[in-house]
Amino acid sequence: MKAVWRKFTGLASDRRGATAIEYGLIMALMTLALVGALSTTGSNTQDKWDGVANSIGTSMDNAGA
Repeated sequence: MKAVWRKFTGLASDRRGATAIEYGLIMALMTLALVGALSTTGSNTQDKWDGVANSIGTSMDNAGA
């Protein structure tokens, strides 16, 4: 049991990989923010093009085409 405890405390105090993990977390957060922004932008763009298509369709119907 003491060996397991020493191994656990040794891992808890080891800081060699902490920087890599921190950079990984930062990149993950940045990726989530980027995906959210692109999703919102894509949705807004789709709404604009749908409006353009509806306007063209209405104009064509009113012109008798």
